[in-house]
Amino acid sequence: MTGTARALRDICEQVSSGGTPSRKNRGFFASEGGHLWVKSQEFNDGFIWETGEHISDAGLAASSAKYYPPHTVLVAMYGATVGKLAILRAAATVNQAICALRVDPMVADYLYVFYALLETRGALTAQATGAAQQNLNQDLIRNFEIPLPPLETQRRIAGVLSVYDDLIENNTRRLQILEEMTQAIYREWFVEFRFPGHGDVPLVNSELGPEPAGWTVARMYEVCDVIDCLHSKKPLEREEGSGTLLQLSNIAERGVLDLSTRYLVSPDDYRLWTSRIEVGEGDCVITNVGRVGAVAQVPVGVNAALGRNMTAVRPRPGLMTPTYLLEYLLSPHMAAEKARKGDIGTIMDALNVKGIIRLNVPVPPEGLLRKFESVTRPMRRLVEVLVIEAGNLRRTRDFLLRRLVSGQVDVSGLDIDPSGLVA
Repeated sequence: MTGTARALRDICEQVSSGGTPSRKNRGFFASEGGHLWVKSQEFNDGFIWETGEHISDAGLAASSAKYYPPHTVLVAMYGATVGKLAILRAAATVNQAICALRVDPMVADYLYVFYALLETRGALTAQATGAAQQNLNQDLIRNFEIPLPPLETQRRIAGVLSVYDDLIENNTRRLQILEEMTQAIYREWFVEFRFPGHGDVPLVNSELGPEPAGWTVARMYEVCDVIDCLHSKKPLEREEGSGTLLQLSNIAERGVLDLSTRYLVSPDDYRLWTSRIEVGEGDCVITNVGRVGAVAQVPVGVNAALGRNMTAVRPRPGLMTPTYLLEYLLSPHMAAEKARKGDIGTIMDALNVKGIIRLNVPVPPEGLLRKFESVTRPMRRLVEVLVIEAGNLRRTRDFLLRRLVSGQVDVSGLDIDPSGLVA
């Protein structure tokens, strides 16, 4: 491969960080519509076309947030997500923990820049500063160099790799649809009480408000086993370890457990860290710090040790089902519980086992629970399959990435029209 290394400042029209929202402005977030508001926690080293929060016009005007066009490359600068990458599929605003790169199309291909940063990320994050928390800054990123072959070669490389990312993106969209479907069924049946046969069931008062006759309100510990993590020094990572110790980074969005990277430990450490519980299929894991209350469910065929700052919740057969438990933890019921506990100043700033066991859980009759499980469990299992497929695609992409960006594989002879690959 011909070409030399170039600093990002020389190939970008803009290198800047996002803004800080004014939370005092009650209209900052848009309940419907509005502009995409991107946070680094949403990065998955791929494309972003939707976000969990939107910013209103009034909120945008009252904040220092900046607006970026599609094809902007994003770099996470702080903390647990430092060095994570994303590309905007649509125009969006970003928070202050993100550095945005608007690539000059006359000099570089934005997709190639994204892939080159993926390949050289280790060198970039090695420059991060801070003892307790790794931090990058705009100057470090602006002066960081990536290999830059001729523009046509960049586009050919990006064209090969983007095939895999298009498949990953398609999987991700299918995931989102399935997750939204299961949440929608939960809301319809258990929040709005439009479950099968609801017309014959009157509403009665409960400590959570009106609910169908025959339902109960239980504390979490009454329907699930709630088990704390081992409060001990984190064991050493072993390249050839025999067991997985879950990390906060494995807890992805919307109930997904991301095992694309595994923290492996020795057999002795694994036995110690599973002395309280070895999590398996159907168990839920809740984070106690950072993204407090983030939830993931362990998929079929996976067993792991519970890492630090996590709590495991295991449904008890006959009292609770796995999918109902997960959807409860992702539902308006859980959000209301967080708000209620927060109002009385208890445990929600550091959600832990003492608080989780006291969560109020609406429990419908066993027959309705089983029906919900029969309808929604296949959807969640398909989600688990799609997560695995996306992981396999990502690993294949990364295998090719190293060889293409380094020039080990010559793309000049490939029958690819670079002009048709840039979207």
